[in-house]
Amino acid sequence: MIKHIITGALCLALTTGLRAQTTPIQSRQYPQNYFRYPLDLPPTTAGSFGELRPAHFHSGLDFKTNQRTGYPVHAVNDGYISRVRVQFGGFGRAIYITHPNGYTTVYGHLESFSPAVAALVKAYQYEHQTYEADFNLQPTQVPVRKDEVVAISGNAGASAGPHVHFEIRDTKTEETINPQLFGLTIPDRVPPTITSIGIYHLNGNPFSEKTPREFLPIIGAAGNYHLTKPQVLHLSGYVGFGINTTDMNSTSANHNGIYSIELKLDGQTVYTFTVERFAFDQTHAINAYIDYPAFTSSRRWMQKCFILPGSHISLYPQSINRGIITFDDDAMHEVEYVVKDVAGNASTVKLKVQSSKFTPATNKLAGTLFHYDTKSEFSTDKVKVTIMPGNLYDDLDFAYSVSPKPVSGFSQVHHIHNRLTPIHDSYDLWIKPDADLGNYADKAVIVSTTGACQGGFFEDGYVKTKVSSFGDYFIKLDTIPPVIHPLNIQNGKNMAAARSINFRMGDNMSGIKSYAGTIDNKWVLMEWDYKSKILSFNFNSDIAPGKHVFKLTVSDNKNNFAEFKADFYR
Repeated sequence: MIKHIITGALCLALTTGLRAQTTPIQSRQYPQNYFRYPLDLPPTTAGSFGELRPAHFHSGLDFKTNQRTGYPVHAVNDGYISRVRVQFGGFGRAIYITHPNGYTTVYGHLESFSPAVAALVKAYQYEHQTYEADFNLQPTQVPVRKDEVVAISGNAGASAGPHVHFEIRDTKTEETINPQLFGLTIPDRVPPTITSIGIYHLNGNPFSEKTPREFLPIIGAAGNYHLTKPQVLHLSGYVGFGINTTDMNSTSANHNGIYSIELKLDGQTVYTFTVERFAFDQTHAINAYIDYPAFTSSRRWMQKCFILPGSHISLYPQSINRGIITFDDDAMHEVEYVVKDVAGNASTVKLKVQSSKFTPATNKLAGTLFHYDTKSEFSTDKVKVTIMPGNLYDDLDFAYSVSPKPVSGFSQVHHIHNRLTPIHDSYDLWIKPDADLGNYADKAVIVSTTGACQGGFFEDGYVKTKVSSFGDYFIKLDTIPPVIHPLNIQNGKNMAAARSINFRMGDNMSGIKSYAGTIDNKWVLMEWDYKSKILSFNFNSDIAPGKHVFKLTVSDNKNNFAEFKADFYR
């Protein structure tokens, strides 16, 4: 008998909705013909909504701009600019427009803002003496009309090339929603591609890198896929399935994400995944959605079609027994995948499964059992680990060991489980030094054996920090100040023909905390470019001819300071 437990209020409605081949699975309807496209270009995208990215689901559409910057970016409807952000990475420059219909649109990686917004940004930067800015506006400050140019497209921040990142968010909940469900569609007659299937022998145990798994290659075209060789799969016990699948549209060669995955058993839907909308505090749960051990060890994007009990994200609108199927009745069964894009193009693959009797395996612990839904603690006389509920996606057979102190270390290396198990947010890690830190206690940090600094502070005999991943950690001291490399200035140089003063800066451990440039003891705006890593001051008419004194001060996160000072002439 195949056993099911029905979960999810949308089960019946969604299963019924899947009969319409061209109808996207969605929990509600969204306004149509209300928003325009943000660019006056034929709509084509480099990235899709919900696309799989390292550590997050992609939160919008990436509209292509012909591999160059400089296109006008338009307000997609009436509203007001409610938020402006300038940051080193991320969107670089972004604006948020709140509309009267309950939605807010976001435009990222901009080259520049409209004059009104640019003036507000500059005033904020000088008032707070910071390049990075993030502030809200009142409805009456910068109202905008549909079609109005609000920015110029660019390549700012952590972008892989020129484009406009565009989002539609629920103003009240701040959930981000698939823009194509509002009618901002991309021409698409291409069904998704399926490359492999995963089979996971769960047998009632928590999912981990130790879960027996096998990956089967899939071939096909035009929406019809099958195993590379016809076969009957002999499965028993608690089984989960996975799939490796991507999608393309008719305007681009980019391989993007799919919209929905439906897993059926003998014609009945047992699991549904759909990228309709999600909250930003859920996005790290992509690590519960994918086979995280397979991705971490081999970069394989296997999308698990069973839900880990600690994964709480709105992209799973329906499941039966969390998508886990129990094969135990000696019968032949059909397992079918239906994968769709948001345009309704579908691809399918069917598997024949011969079920057989099974005896559940006994779960034997090698370490300490952590439960995903309770506070978990582990301690020795040298280390303490505390994981709060919501940070594990499944129960965990927690492993711990130590190895000798590195030459540059002030503690043993503490092996905190392993890197194949994800953490949703962070956990507390305390390590006790092996020696008295003396006057250097405020310079102590926790680092991984890969060289990544995790920060930290000394208190109650421990160096304490929050860590976002399992791994191998020990204590070091950060006493070395940042490094400043001037690129085009030196003491006494004539800078009359220069458009900017440029530097590179870096830090060997805890990272850059702050930087400040002054000319003649007056703070000046300096921009740190994410891609080039160049820190620049751009000359303006405020710098009069004659001799001036430039000074740059840089600090790291353990309050080590570096300074560069030079006279120059204009």
